[in-house]
Amino acid sequence: MASLKEVKTRINSVKSTRKITSAMKMVASAKLHKAQGAIENMLPYQKKLNKILINFLSADLPIESPYVQEREVKRVAIVVFSSNTSLCGAFNANVIKMMMQTIGEFRTLGQDNILIFPIGKKVDEAVKRMGFKPQETSSTLSDKPTYQEAAELAHRLMDMYVAGEVDRVEIIYHHFKSMGVQILLRETYLPIDMTNVVSEEDRKNKEEVEEHETVNDYIIEPNVEELIASLIPTVLSQKIFTAAVDSNASEHAARTLAMQVATDNANELIQDLTKQYNKSRQQAITNELLDIVGGSMK
Repeated sequence: MASLKEVKTRINSVKSTRKITSAMKMVASAKLHKAQGAIENMLPYQKKLNKILINFLSADLPIESPYVQEREVKRVAIVVFSSNTSLCGAFNANVIKMMMQTIGEFRTLGQDNILIFPIGKKVDEAVKRMGFKPQETSSTLSDKPTYQEAAELAHRLMDMYVAGEVDRVEIIYHHFKSMGVQILLRETYLPIDMTNVVSEEDRKNKEEVEEHETVNDYIIEPNVEELIASLIPTVLSQKIFTAAVDSNASEHAARTLAMQVATDNANELIQDLTKQYNKSRQQAITNELLDIVGGSMK
């Protein structure tokens, strides 16, 4: 059995660790609220953008765009969103695992034909360990996403696709659904499937509009084709920004939960060690009393 001094030292050590995990939980929670605010500010624009797109898609207009043209996949680009720091549970591990599965599906293309765009230091390190050369991306897009940086990456991917440098672009990121639920998604970014541009929630909204309201009949200048041609790049840029904000919020939610679990475990361990310390102290006092009683009877 450990001595009283050893148990006391262990208790103090766990208490120090609990202070750290509790502070990290509060910091992550504050950052999560800020990230949720960014999502809430983004939603009105995204909903309006999708509403306009819904009206055009419902008209069954012919869409001609280089971003919707499918071709044989000879070179692929994979955009992967992770965090810059650890201590967020299985957040990064799950992202890296899905990235490895995706790379495995395209292994037949050859390593030189698989371009990986890591967003976050953790996935960047994993890519290097796997022997790939990561493509250059913004270092702040993971922890402080901005629309400008997201649009720059989106236009870079679009230019590569139009130029034929890549034949397919996929993105891997966490979708923030709630504090306790973050869904890992893998989606095809290019070529864009116009039937899947709009989310299920927006499709439901479209059905509700069709049942209760009249769909807006826009007057388009100069014509619908040119507007859609300029609208698609905007949607693609918004998609990268949405993925970055979603991933950022999911990271903070995962870290908040991980630090909460760590703090709870520390509390339980302190209780167990305190019980052990009290039992050991009581046993030591009992032994001393027995020695005193035994000595006085001689």
